[in-house]
Amino acid sequence: MQGTRVYNEKVERILSNINKVIIGKEDVARLSLVALLAEGHVLLEDVPGVGKTMLVRALAKSLDCDFRRIQFTPDLLPSDVTGVSIYNPKELEFEFRAGPILGNIILADEINRTSPKTQSSLLEALEEKNVTVDGKSLPLKKPFFVMATQNPIEYEGTYPLPEAQLDRFILKLKMGYPSFIEELEILERTSRNHPIDSIEAVMTKDELILAQEEAKEVYIDRNIQQYIINLVTKTREDHATYLGVSPRGAIALMKAAKAHAYIYGRDYVLPDDVKYLAPYVMAHRIILMSEAKYDGVTSEDVVANIVKTTHIPIRKEF
Repeated sequence: MQGTRVYNEKVERILSNINKVIIGKEDVARLSLVALLAEGHVLLEDVPGVGKTMLVRALAKSLDCDFRRIQFTPDLLPSDVTGVSIYNPKELEFEFRAGPILGNIILADEINRTSPKTQSSLLEALEEKNVTVDGKSLPLKKPFFVMATQNPIEYEGTYPLPEAQLDRFILKLKMGYPSFIEELEILERTSRNHPIDSIEAVMTKDELILAQEEAKEVYIDRNIQQYIINLVTKTREDHATYLGVSPRGAIALMKAAKAHAYIYGRDYVLPDDVKYLAPYVMAHRIILMSEAKYDGVTSEDVVANIVKTTHIPIRKEF
């Protein structure tokens, strides 16, 4: 989708901060903000060293929020994520020590290098904004935003994320290698000091919460809602898919479209918002038939074909 105008100076300054650190990835930065404003979470998948972790750090430093980092390793336990109750002999009672998941902006680094048991400890937090420790449900802070990074599953020491966990991420993004000119600029900017060191917060916690509430109020016409359902339904009917996009995926696409419109200064959603975001919201929610995989079909191919062949509501319809 074309356009450069954003909603307000605060959002523009966040993007400017990120672009100081991550060269040539404006779309990834903008989409990360879409997920944040939609109160969703992002899964960043790519090869090591392309800036996944640095993107999350740049976003976190731009926000005056509590930032926590979880480095996922094969020996990480669920209690290392959620927290644990420890007996205090002086007070003769158990004290809860919060885990890193009880922050505002969470970097879940290399999430697919830990065991499925530890991965599952994130499910409740990602969807319900709660964690359960020792039988007690604890609400998470607002705002709550997770950016998880993962290496491609063909790399050594990785565990593929189950479908239920993939469905909790509103967007799945890829960084990609920089171009020759972009990589030259990276070397120039980092030759002495890293740009991440000079970034300062440009949005407070309360301002972020207000922006999230305003994004919810963006108007979406019923015809565009029907357009979303048409896209989702076709993923379930496509001959190449074993499992299509869930109702949670349809809700995610609607929320993301509202946030995208908000960033561009509109109080209404256009079909172009949905069309642009569909690959990032839907592709990772699709499971392909074995035959389709054998033929080289990807979930991105399926979504692209569905978007191409689905009728788009025109302006007079909404």
